[in-house]
Amino acid sequence: MKNSKGPKISVIIPTYNEEKVIGACLISLSHQTFKDFEIIVVDDGSTDDSKRIVRNLESQISNLESFTQNHKGPGEARNLGARKARGQIVVFVDADMTFDNDFITKLVQPIIDGTSKGTFSKDEYVSNWDNVWSRCWNINQGWEEKRRHPRNYPDTQRVFRAILRSEFDRVGGFATGGHYTDDYLSERLGYEADVVRGAKFYHANSDTLKEIFSQAKWAAKREYKFGIVGIFFSLMRSSFPVSLVIGLSKSVLNLESRFVLFKIVYDLGTFIGLLEIIFTNKRGR
Repeated sequence: MKNSKGPKISVIIPTYNEEKVIGACLISLSHQTFKDFEIIVVDDGSTDDSKRIVRNLESQISNLESFTQNHKGPGEARNLGARKARGQIVVFVDADMTFDNDFITKLVQPIIDGTSKGTFSKDEYVSNWDNVWSRCWNINQGWEEKRRHPRNYPDTQRVFRAILRSEFDRVGGFATGGHYTDDYLSERLGYEADVVRGAKFYHANSDTLKEIFSQAKWAAKREYKFGIVGIFFSLMRSSFPVSLVIGLSKSVLNLESRFVLFKIVYDLGTFIGLLEIIFTNKRGR
């Protein structure tokens, strides 16, 4: 890869009310062994202290720059960050992630070598495993213990963690508004991200019942493969009787009695999110 006047890598982080986690994320990135990169934070209309925390860290982290926008969703925020980016490779991370010191080095090396156009890492660990609701989140998702993916996860996937800027620009970035999904780039590009080994990072699961409800409600407002049929099928699966049966069975199988409460709260969030789609037609993602 040819050198450019700007940094080789641009790390883009959308934030929305992330005051509890954004500081640790940025400090973790400031300790990377890879040095030729910039950090771009795009605040998506936060109403908490996120913006002030980021501004304070800008005076301490020389390669950090921040921008703001009205609340438009993560797709718009990532696209704005990409427009401001100067790197030949763009890396997309979340505000509640932290990283091993050589995360960026290992993540982007195949792209720099020209053997891949986009990569991801399976070395994603749960950072708050000591919290019971975080562990219940893994049970609900069917993920491997202490990791944020199932066992035998494939070596390609539809969500890119790093990608050539030229490829990102070629398909116009992420879809926005209610049409935003993490795998949109793969759909437009026609190929999937390649796995890299040893790029370790850590990601918090939702660890309060309030956060679990909110996350489930938000996640429910996605596009469904079979349209209204898919929505009604999901509505039945998240109904209280089904939720209770699944919650009880998985509680027994995983020796975790509190999973029943987790499942009821999670499915209630899903159920309400689905109802909002039906009666208001607003995705709100």
